[in-house]
Amino acid sequence: MTARFTPRSTAAHTRLAAVGAVAVAGALLLTACGDQTKDNDSDGGSKSSASAAPLASKLPQAIRDKGVVKVGSDIAYAPVEFKDDSGKVAGLDPDLAAAMGKQLGVKFQFENGTFDALLTGLRSNRYDIAMSAMTDNKNRQDGVDPDTGKKVGEGVDFVDYLTAGVSIYTRKGDTESIAAWSDLCGKKIAVERGTVSEDLAKAETKKCTGGKKITIEAFDDDQQAQTRLRSGGADAASSDFPVAAYAVKTSGGGKDFQLVGDQVEAAPYGIAVAKDDTQLRDALQAAMDAVIKSGEYAKILNKWGAEDGAVTASAINGGK
Repeated sequence: MTARFTPRSTAAHTRLAAVGAVAVAGALLLTACGDQTKDNDSDGGSKSSASAAPLASKLPQAIRDKGVVKVGSDIAYAPVEFKDDSGKVAGLDPDLAAAMGKQLGVKFQFENGTFDALLTGLRSNRYDIAMSAMTDNKNRQDGVDPDTGKKVGEGVDFVDYLTAGVSIYTRKGDTESIAAWSDLCGKKIAVERGTVSEDLAKAETKKCTGGKKITIEAFDDDQQAQTRLRSGGADAASSDFPVAAYAVKTSGGGKDFQLVGDQVEAAPYGIAVAKDDTQLRDALQAAMDAVIKSGEYAKILNKWGAEDGAVTASAINGGK
């Protein structure tokens, strides 16, 4: 689940940031919602021999021995990660992971999970990392619940690799006069649970007056939120800009949805790593920097219409 670059307009916590117009050709998303099992078809890059991988020595020995980095990901967030017509995991994140795998001499194996459970899976060692259009922010770094401000678990470190933002979209030709988050008061919005879109909606409804609160329907994945909007069960939906733009372009042949208003909450995407796994974190940063320097990074971003979110170097915990 995730800046396309507008100034921050609220204090909510983001999953994604703006990435430019998504001009992606490709198949409609096919996904097994909430499937917590390993996706055996998700390559995320093929394993390279250590001799052909210049950064292999930077990895922890246990991962070098396995030859695999297990990646927790919500594989229902096209074009960042999704299943193509053949059932193979595709998208921006898997392509970047494959490029890093060449540098590190390992395979990145994507495993499907609901977005709001990915960090829990990381903390319980189900995954080595989480890579899922996840916004790097202080709450996630510190393990803090954004609603209560209370610590709910160990925080994580992030290896940042892109900038992106959040958008609202409606049924095409039926905007309900929605052009900004403030226009949602008295209306219903569909979002994916645990995302910046949900956080933004919760923050905005506190500002509503006259008893006209926002009704928020949160779903396990973005496809369910889209279905709710398409059926008329909600007035609007929200997701990261590249995902919203992809839905507008592809759903119903471009006839189902339209973007409304500006993108907000520009912030970095990050690969989440356990706080005590600093060697893996630093190896991932080195690999991402090598991919950026080689020019392969730019090619991957261009492929998925994300070039406006490009960074010139990876960063550790750059989110605010």
